[in-house]
This record gives sequence, C-alpha cells and structure tokens, in this order.
Amino acid sequence: MTLQQHIKSIIAVILLGIAPTSIAASEVEESAIDSILLQLNLEEVNITANRFREMTPVQRLSGKELEKLNSYSVADALRHFTGVQLKDYGGVGGIKTIDIRSMGANHVGVFYDGIQLGNAQNGQIDLSMYSLDNIDELAVYNGQKGEIFQPAKDFGSAGMLYIRSRRPKFESGKNYHLKVASKFGSFATINPSFLLETKINDSISVSVSAEYLTSSGEYDFRYRRVTPNGTVAYDTTATRQNGDIRAVRVEGGVFGTINDGYWRVKLYTYNSERGIPGAIVNNVWRRGERLWDNNTFVQGTFSKDINRYYRTMVNAKYAYYNTHYVNNDAKLIEVDNRYKQKEIYLSTSHAFTPFRFWDIAVAYDYQFNALNSDMANFAFPKRHTNMLALATSFQIWRMKIQGSCLATFIKDKTATGDNKGKKKAFSPSLLFSLKPLKNGDLTLRAFIKRSFTMPTFNDLYYTDLGNASLKPEYATQYDGGVTYMRQWERKFVRMFRIQADGYYNRVTDKITAYPKGQQFRWTMLNLGEVEIKGCDVATEITISPANKLFFTVKGQYTYQHAIDVTDVNDSYYGDQIPYVPRHSCSAAVQGVYDGWCINYSFIYAGERYSGQQNVAANHMQPWYTHDISLTKEFKLKRGSALKGTFEVNNFLNQAYDVIQNYPMPGINYRFTLSFEI
Repeated sequence: MTLQQHIKSIIAVILLGIAPTSIAASEVEESAIDSILLQLNLEEVNITANRFREMTPVQRLSGKELEKLNSYSVADALRHFTGVQLKDYGGVGGIKTIDIRSMGANHVGVFYDGIQLGNAQNGQIDLSMYSLDNIDELAVYNGQKGEIFQPAKDFGSAGMLYIRSRRPKFESGKNYHLKVASKFGSFATINPSFLLETKINDSISVSVSAEYLTSSGEYDFRYRRVTPNGTVAYDTTATRQNGDIRAVRVEGGVFGTINDGYWRVKLYTYNSERGIPGAIVNNVWRRGERLWDNNTFVQGTFSKDINRYYRTMVNAKYAYYNTHYVNNDAKLIEVDNRYKQKEIYLSTSHAFTPFRFWDIAVAYDYQFNALNSDMANFAFPKRHTNMLALATSFQIWRMKIQGSCLATFIKDKTATGDNKGKKKAFSPSLLFSLKPLKNGDLTLRAFIKRSFTMPTFNDLYYTDLGNASLKPEYATQYDGGVTYMRQWERKFVRMFRIQADGYYNRVTDKITAYPKGQQFRWTMLNLGEVEIKGCDVATEITISPANKLFFTVKGQYTYQHAIDVTDVNDSYYGDQIPYVPRHSCSAAVQGVYDGWCINYSFIYAGERYSGQQNVAANHMQPWYTHDISLTKEFKLKRGSALKGTFEVNNFLNQAYDVIQNYPMPGINYRFTLSFEI
C-alpha cells in the first residue's frame, strides 16, 4: 500500500467512525477524503485499484487517463475495453452504440451519474451524444456491480456502462475552478468548451459545463469490393458526404453535503442537427437522411447514513427526447417524422447491516414512458414499469458471497386500448469473490446471472412491423475470473496488474425481424437463440526508469465464439453472428516526463461477417488503427496551467469499415489547447 493510500485509510477511519466495513463508502466520504488530501498537497497518483466490492469483471478509465486518449466522445474511449463491440457508422457525428460480450445493445444498461439513460423507442443509446469533456470516469461491468446498495434498475442488465461526470474539486484556498479549451481537427472540426466550478459554501458547490461541436464530416476514403469469384467489382476513391454535425451540450449541477450524506441535482441538455451518411451499395451513394435531436433531462439523488445499521437513497428523473428524422432520397420511401418521448423515474433504496459481516438491501423503482409521433396509424404507447429488488451479501474471512433477485412488472397501453404488452420477469444472480492471500493481491471470482430485456416500442407497436405478443429476450451468464495486482514504491516496476475471465452466455427468445410474405412488410418474432463462449484478458505495467519518468503499457485481448443456435435446419446454424470478430485486441503505451506526455494506441478487430451466413459474400477483412499524441503542460502563476496536445489518428491511413458499407476516416489530425485556473 502506498503512502497516499495509508493516509487515505486513516482519514477514512476518522470520517466513517464505526460505519459498516462491508458497505462501500459513499460519494461524500470519498469527496471529503480527496479534499483533505488536496490540502495536504500530496502528489496525485492515478491507480486503478481492484476493490473487494467489485465481485464481477470491471474495467475503468478515469481522470487523466481519459484526457490522454485520442477520443471525442464516450464511444471512442470504449474501444480500449475488452469484450466491447462498438457499432460506428463513421465520422465525428456518426451514430455509435455499444454491445458487451455479443449479447446485443439492448442488454447493456448505460448509466449517467448513477441513473440509467433511457430510450423506450428503440432501446439504443447513441454514445456519440456524450462528450468526454466533462467526464471523470467510465466503468464497464459484466453482470452487475458488487454493491447491493443501489437502485433496482442496476440489478437488471447483463452488462453496464457507468458514466460519471466530473464533481467540483478545489485546490487549497480556492473557491472556484475554470477550464477553457478548444479542439481543432480534420474535416473542419471545431470543438470549444468551458467548465466553471464554484464553491457557494463549505457544503454546496455548483458546476456549469458547455461545449459546441461543428464538423463538415467530409473525409476522403478508398472503397474497394471484390466479388466471391475474386474479380474486382469496383475500386473507388471519393469524399464522404452528408456526415456534417452541429451540436450544443449544456450541463449544470448543484452538489451538496450533509451529515453522513450527500445530495446532487443535474440538468443536461443536448441539441444537434446532423446528416446521416448512408451506406455505399454497388458504388451508389445514399445521402438523403438528416436527424435533429433535442434531449433534455433533470435528475437528482439524495443519500444518507441514518446510523451504522441503516442508510437510504432516493433518485428521481424527468427526461424529454424530441427527434426529427427526414429521408428525402427520391430512390427510397420519403420520410418526415417527429418522435417525442417522455420519461419519469423514481427510485428508493435501503440498506441494512444487522452484523458487520452481513448486509441486506431492498430497492423499488417506478418508471413511466410515453412515445408520441406524427406517423400515420401510430399506436401512441405508454409503459408503466415497476421493479423490486432484494439483495444480500456476506463477508466472512477473505470471502464474499452476494445474491440478488429483481422482479420486473410491465404494463403497456396504446391509443387503441391494446393491453397485450403486460409482462413480468425475474432476474436472479449469485456472485462469489475470494482473496486467498493476506496481502489481497490476488482475487478469484465467479458469478451466474439471468437477465432480460423488454421489447422496445418499435418492436411491439411500429406501424406494419410491431408484434404486441413478443416475449422478453433473456440472457444467462456464467463467468469465472482472476485478478492479480501488485504495487511497489520507489522501485523500477511501480505497478503490475493482470485480469482474465472466461465466460459462457446464452441468449434466448432473441427478437428478430421476419418477412410476412409481402414485399416491404415485416413483423417481429421471438425466433433467435445465440450461444457465446469467450475470454477476456487485460494486463498493465507501470515502470519508472528515472526520477519523474514513467512508462505505462496496457494490453487487452478478447476471444469470442458467438454462434447462432436457433434451428439446425437454418443455413447459418453454428455460424458466427454478424459483426463479432473471434479475435480482437488493443494496446497502449504512455510515457510521462516533467509535464510532457506521449501516448500511442493500437486497436485491432479480426475478420468477421456482415450477415448471418458465414459465406464469402459477407466476409469482412480485419481492421486496425494506430494513433499517437504528444502533450505538454506548462505551469503558470497562481496555480494556472496551459496545456497543448497534438494528435495523429489512424496515421498509417488504414481503410476499413466497422459496419459494412460505412467507410471510416483515414489519417486525420487534431490540436487541443486548454487553459485552467
């Protein structure tokens, strides 16, 4: 344990008193510890620790690690995680969604400051809307978090992405913090932003963050297609069109502390207009689609430790999403529709500690969703969701066992009075973790979980497509893994960590589109079944050859055998499911010396298939990218700092697609200048 960790432990004991050891410290406690450390002027050391409460595989990027990545949005940063597939339709403004361990994007819960982001219309969260400019931490969990004091929703998903925005931090003697930055890059990209944090008094602080993004989205690409018999169908060099974007994000928060607790209120709004660059099929460009988004939500959290035996938390949220979609391509069906979503969410969580080794938690969530549209014959669905979660955990010796069950009750109503969308489901889980060594460097873990995802409004009620009798889509997960981490002070090797997990997942009642017999008329049915076997390995080492000189090397590897096992009579039975490579990996090397930082990253995705059948016509070649950046920070007077970063992304100019027929940018550049005081 480092000197800083020793001091943190002592401060934590003073602050927490006789708080239960098996329950994780609340955010106000961590904030108070960090504040005291700042006043002691200790040198900041950014280390990703494997806390005992993390009983399932977890990956994190936080603080300065995020700043050093060559990324515009949350989606870009997630490429560096194992077991994560990112669907990217290209460019700065291209739509981006996440899939964890090949179970589908709808099985991934995306949480912003502890409350889930929703999209009842299609279940997809477009991560390109969430900038890294005001983000303090990204964490990806498989299964669920090892904590039981959380909302009921947190027990529901098969995989989770937690996005934590920055909380106000102040240096000793200051009651404000200001950061102004701007990025300039290829494709006429300009991205200015600012962050202002002020301390109202010792217990209340305010944060305001805003940014503007504009880009033409025009980039040159080479597009080459070869027929199954080996002849070249076409080989084209052109400029990508209709990938422009103009977006504004404004975010404000009020953060407060009380005795043994905290509260916060967050307002978030995002407005954008973007072109949707279409697929390039048979050397034909489609570029008639445009999308306007106006997403706004306000949410709040209140948490308090009543005494050493009991603590409580309340969450609330209201969200309004307004989407305008236009397709004026004369060769396709012209569309001009608006969709308006409303969401109300309330949650109450309670944790009890009858003994120091035993915790019990109960949580109840209620959520209301409504979707309106100007489409003809629209169903105007409304959904009421009630969730009740019960959980318990035991910590005996260096072993921890946790069990939970989430009961979900859903009732849908439509304008026609159709109540067929009435469903219920249960999501049980069992988690185990063991630290066999006294120093805690080695952790063994395993879990089993069954989860589900509800059919979306589009699946159930979309005109000429929906099926109100759809059943939920279930996923069963089995995982076993090991983590070893060791730290040293004033040694050549400062830190070493390796994490490995093997897993088996099975998705049943997978929702798929099936033709009804008429051209352009499809319906949704529970037909699919997918079997996924895989392993994730991640390792990291930090060395210090000389004073103030540090090198960090990271590597991740993922193997996935994800096959369709729906029907032995299908031509694609046993084939790898679309867009999932069997082999993928990433690596990063970072060097830091006296305000200078050089960062190199490599990402590789192996061969995969764009369709259900693993045939030559659907085969997609492997792709890889190399990125490099150089950063210099200048310390100025009165605690201010000036920092500049120059980046070259995909510097070998690799031509590749993440999604078939959607070419990605080649070599591109970016320069960032920021000032902090």
